[in-house]
Amino acid sequence: MRWHELDRETCSVARTVSVIGDRWTLLVLRDCFMRVRRFEAFQARLGITRHVLADRLRTLVKAGVLRKVAYQQRPRRYEYRLTDAGLDLYPVMMAIVHWGDVHRAGRRGRPLVHEHKTCGNQFDPVTVCSACGEPIDPREVHAHAGPGAPPERRVRERATA
Repeated sequence: MRWHELDRETCSVARTVSVIGDRWTLLVLRDCFMRVRRFEAFQARLGITRHVLADRLRTLVKAGVLRKVAYQQRPRRYEYRLTDAGLDLYPVMMAIVHWGDVHRAGRRGRPLVHEHKTCGNQFDPVTVCSACGEPIDPREVHAHAGPGAPPERRVRERATA
């Protein structure tokens, strides 16, 4: 697999990594979910070079994760807002946050806590089965070829089932 060809793989993880799979992009997305929207604000928070930031924002816009919205006409300036596809990355980001909180927070604990506005409680993100509502344990999941898999993989899997 070549890095610049990941978006053409038949693997959903590879296709997703082709969009969000570098540290700066994940940090830009983190800030988007913290309601940062303007280029200068991203740059100040991240300490990232203008060139790298412009590239990451352009990639996210091209992938449909962010959209550019003009907020000033002269000179023309834009802010970056999450699209529906971008908002759908929230559970991914929360899973990363949870992993960091559990495995990398240190003695002092979590750097941020998340509160659900509806009920007012702090929460941990949990992945549940969309059919039965039970929490997902990776040892209790079987993945098999779906309709988007290459035909040879579907045939190979049926033969080993």
